[in-house]
Amino acid sequence: MDSGSVSFKKLKFGKLKVVRRHLLQRYEHQPFISCLAGLYSCQWKRYQRRRTEPGQCCCKMWECVFIPFLLGAFCLSLVFLYMWGEAKNDYNNFDWYNYGNVGYWFLWSVLLLILAAVFFTYISLLLVLAACLLSEGQQLYLHWSHKIGTFLVLGFSIAAIAVFSKLWRVRWKTVRLSFQVTAPYLHIGAIAAMVLLSWPVALHAFRMNKKVIQAIIIGPYLAILVLLFLIPLGIYSPCIREVGTLGPKPALIGHRGAPMLAPENTEMSFQKTIEHGGDGLETDVTISYDGIPFLMHDSNLQRTTNIREVFPSNSTQNAALFSWDALEQLNAGKWFLRDTPFSCMGSLSSADQKLAMNQSIYKLSNFLRLADRANKLVIFDLYRPPEKHPYRNTWINTTLEVIRDSGIKPHLVLWLHNTMRSFVQSVAPGFQHTMASKAPVDALLRDNIVKLNLVYSAMSSEDIRKYARANITTNLYVISEPWLFSLAWCVGVHSVTTNAVHSLKNINRPLFLMTPKEYRIMWLLTDTVAALLISLVFALHWWREKGFSCCSDDSGVVLENGTYNKFRTELNDLPTVVA
Repeated sequence: MDSGSVSFKKLKFGKLKVVRRHLLQRYEHQPFISCLAGLYSCQWKRYQRRRTEPGQCCCKMWECVFIPFLLGAFCLSLVFLYMWGEAKNDYNNFDWYNYGNVGYWFLWSVLLLILAAVFFTYISLLLVLAACLLSEGQQLYLHWSHKIGTFLVLGFSIAAIAVFSKLWRVRWKTVRLSFQVTAPYLHIGAIAAMVLLSWPVALHAFRMNKKVIQAIIIGPYLAILVLLFLIPLGIYSPCIREVGTLGPKPALIGHRGAPMLAPENTEMSFQKTIEHGGDGLETDVTISYDGIPFLMHDSNLQRTTNIREVFPSNSTQNAALFSWDALEQLNAGKWFLRDTPFSCMGSLSSADQKLAMNQSIYKLSNFLRLADRANKLVIFDLYRPPEKHPYRNTWINTTLEVIRDSGIKPHLVLWLHNTMRSFVQSVAPGFQHTMASKAPVDALLRDNIVKLNLVYSAMSSEDIRKYARANITTNLYVISEPWLFSLAWCVGVHSVTTNAVHSLKNINRPLFLMTPKEYRIMWLLTDTVAALLISLVFALHWWREKGFSCCSDDSGVVLENGTYNKFRTELNDLPTVVA
């Protein structure tokens, strides 16, 4: 055998090894592609799928028309999930609102959160599958069942956002507040998402033959990327501050006591607040038909007592129309164990369960004596009795008499009600007068206001500093989530009313607190790493599509739709070697 015959034989054997390697690689890779296509398109068999040839679009025209709906469902479901997740602080209010409409207690807020999370996860998985299929050079075809699911998610998200924008518009203020603490971390998440998207974007763009189409694909991507790189220039967060500029931790006032640990507005609830180191107690005061002030938030007794069992024919009657003798017969604790008013409630010990079962409606006088013994501040909403109530016109005097007779130190009382304020100041000069709304500083000083009690959505560091310069402190209600408490701390709030004294007491440093230098390092490091990774991905795909050998052994030959014949042709073209 001469040397020429040996060379031809080696050449043919080498070509066979290349073919064999490509066949094995492609065969081993097919189960992964089959899984992707099966989940996305319900195309589990290989002959059902088509590859995207260079210069072709990633899908047919009708599929291109549907892609905006898929992206829209993703964006809107993400918006609603974020909004509803950040609204967790007010889930109890939402459930209470629904209780007033449907007549029974249920954790509707948690159900809505689960639905939002499931829908967002579903759409996200579809997009991940689509990105993986694009990365594998497969044509996209979304199965009709997924299209129905996409429209379902889209409709749910639009309806939910529209309803909440109309009925619960204040939640958007919560979302805006949340950006003040989460924006730096949302920025990192958005950059990470753009890095992941760079793979299918670069792959699809460089497979296009026309420069215009490449520009259409890459242009918007790069524009969004540059915008994200520069967004930190406009980010404001009160939790990004220099060392030593943070004020003291806000004082904690128990909202109706500790309603996550005990039935609200009961002795047990206020005792729990005191045990966990709360600085004050908040409650709601109603006056019975025979002139006894007692603690009750709702206008009737259905939610927090067993009124349906004791007085079934009067269960919807206004709480102020019952005598104290009748109110004493009611149990104010069993509902707490039955309904579980908070989704994040821990399990109670057997002793606490027994104690909760035996709670009764609490008198204002007993509440004030308890606060005085523990040296705790008290603040309460005072409800005027309804028409034809014998104490409708003397309710302020009746309440002041009970406060005086209780012996509580006057400086512990934060007097909130604005009716007859001048009269109250004259007969009880030691009270700390509190206003429930913002007003000019001059007007507040003229009325001897020393504290503002504001809803947390009105949080403003500028206003808080302005009032503080006039020795007017600020209390925000109701703040129970750690991120919201951290934000209140950073803006300089002096105290907060909370459902979660037991958990907020353990926060010794605001969440998300960092110095401007630390944030600049985080920002620049994130952008630099992302830019390097994205550049590497684009260079890799450009190199591979140009046919560099370091990226694919034989110009990236594929083995679908009959291209295996290319290997056979190449082999047949080799000269036959005769020994």
